[in-house]
Amino acid sequence: MCHRYEALPAITPIAGAAVDVEDLTLTASDGTEFAAFHARAESPTGPGMVILPDVRGLFRFYEELAIRFAEIGVDAVAIDYFGRTAGNSKRDAEFDFWPHVRSTTAEGIVADTAAAVAVLRANDSERAVFTVGFCFGGSNSWLQASAGHGLAGAIGFYGRPTAEGLNGAPAPSATVSEIECPILGLMGGADESIPAEAVAEWDAALGAGGVTREIVTYEGAPHSFFDRSYDEHVDACNDAWQRIQNFIAANS
Repeated sequence: MCHRYEALPAITPIAGAAVDVEDLTLTASDGTEFAAFHARAESPTGPGMVILPDVRGLFRFYEELAIRFAEIGVDAVAIDYFGRTAGNSKRDAEFDFWPHVRSTTAEGIVADTAAAVAVLRANDSERAVFTVGFCFGGSNSWLQASAGHGLAGAIGFYGRPTAEGLNGAPAPSATVSEIECPILGLMGGADESIPAEAVAEWDAALGAGGVTREIVTYEGAPHSFFDRSYDEHVDACNDAWQRIQNFIAANS
């Protein structure tokens, strides 16, 4: 499991920020319609961000995260994975997401991400666009770095870097030779689901492949630590948010 249904991103809202938000229905290249959420920054000239959720798909945590990005001048589109199997409606805490997670494919997620990238580049084909993902979305964010989107960077929170995904999806570490952009990894040192050895292997593989990367492990932080309710991990959360902003600035 990743973020609780009631969780919120560990970022303080900016009072008075001008942000425009919209629920979207996007169409992937295979004709699938799927839900997304767009938060527009006050200035339309900054970078863009595609947000890849955890196993719950699109819910409030990721809509709030999109708004936090827009508040700092980054247009953001958060996508849902389950248009092919669960439709486009809003879902409550009782949504049984696992059957839909197990039906996802790497190709489908690439197609959905491409549709979100197209939204962000609708008025500027050269716009710097990044991806960020959490858990299931962390791994998938890193996979988008080799998917031909022309990304400026790919950010992953507590993704599984060396484990193969569902339905034949490769491990991110197996795609190093095809990665086209810098990588940022934000990991929990107390995350029992992702061994330190796997993180070290990912870092080493990226280095051997000549990929610009920053892999950070927060000692004592669990899986899903980027949660406003985790007061004991506030320093890790603040540092992670600052590193994301620095990463965007350095690669835009």
